[in-house]
Amino acid sequence: MTGLPYPEISPIAFSLGIIDIRWYSLAYLAGIVAAWFLVLKNNKKYNLGYSSQQIEDLAFYITLGIILGGRIGYAIFYGGAEMWLKPWRLLELWKGGMSFHGGIVGVIVAAYLFARKYKFQFLAITDLVALYAPIGIFLGRIANFINDELWGRVTDVPWAVRFPNGGYLPRHPSQLYEACFEGVILFIILNCLWRISKVRSNSGIVSALFVILYATFRILMEQFRQPDAQLGFLIGGLTMGQLLSLPFIIAGVVVLNRKLRKN
Repeated sequence: MTGLPYPEISPIAFSLGIIDIRWYSLAYLAGIVAAWFLVLKNNKKYNLGYSSQQIEDLAFYITLGIILGGRIGYAIFYGGAEMWLKPWRLLELWKGGMSFHGGIVGVIVAAYLFARKYKFQFLAITDLVALYAPIGIFLGRIANFINDELWGRVTDVPWAVRFPNGGYLPRHPSQLYEACFEGVILFIILNCLWRISKVRSNSGIVSALFVILYATFRILMEQFRQPDAQLGFLIGGLTMGQLLSLPFIIAGVVVLNRKLRKN
């Protein structure tokens, strides 16, 4: 049989009594903590003017935005009727089920409320968040691989993986593709641009490029990913992930165009 064997990594990192701590939960936690630490470091390095307490509050706001936006977005776009018939399932975070597009909307709302509370420039806050969001994306996709979920379409490429939940058929390890492009490459691009003083001083460029590049990478990577079983292919053979990414590209282009025209 072609394809590499799935490594059979347990989705449970460790247990505390009757409570199982899963890699999926740890991925989100590690992403938030890493981003918090790097924002503190960035604030000091470039003298951005935020206090440690304000950055701590920002981490709290963004965490709520990720969780609420991600879960509500999942329920709306992917959960189906069962999610609405059993709304308590929204609280079952340990079982996975997060919409990144919903998470982005949740983070935008959280950043707006934070900026309004402290009277900061909204796009300056979203720039900081966008810089380190790829860390969480990378870790989240690795956790998807460990969970044996969101695998790719059947293929005969030499690096195909035989996922147990995918019927042991050789499939694209699309989770790893997304971890590379939406995580590592996106992080490198944005943080290299951030080193340019004109980019840092022109709030909104990093945010716009984040949504444009993320959505573009997501559309491309969805070509290798198996569509969600409950949805399948939608309009024009596109997946839900591709359809949801299109408005983000448009919004990002509008913001970037306004910023570049202004300067």
